[in-house]
Amino acid sequence: MGLLSNTVYVRVRRNEFRVRNAESGAEKTLAAPVPFTTARLLIGQFGAAEKALKAALKEILTGQLFAPSPSVVIQPLEMVEGGLSEIEERALRELAIEAGASKVVVWVGHELSDSEVKEKLRARS
Repeated sequence: MGLLSNTVYVRVRRNEFRVRNAESGAEKTLAAPVPFTTARLLIGQFGAAEKALKAALKEILTGQLFAPSPSVVIQPLEMVEGGLSEIEERALRELAIEAGASKVVVWVGHELSDSEVKEKLRARS
């Protein structure tokens, strides 16, 4: 990853995004102003989730003139019992793309270090 790289790790909880810039280590947690989680789905209200994630990405990537679109690893931390359905995985991927990501990896498993986040994205190149 070069100097103009933006690698972001997004962890999703009920109505909350925790984002970390894997290049700088800067991290923010954003509670969604409009709930996006429903009783059955972590991302049940796509529009509300998209607005919240866009705001979170903008906040974590501020101060970068001519910043490239970020590469994102997005990880649901709740409501993943039994794994993700194809629809849930697609919703997470499209959510990150609609929020401005150029590349997306959906990850279910342990929380990742910055180097693991970068490796997940390199492996999908």
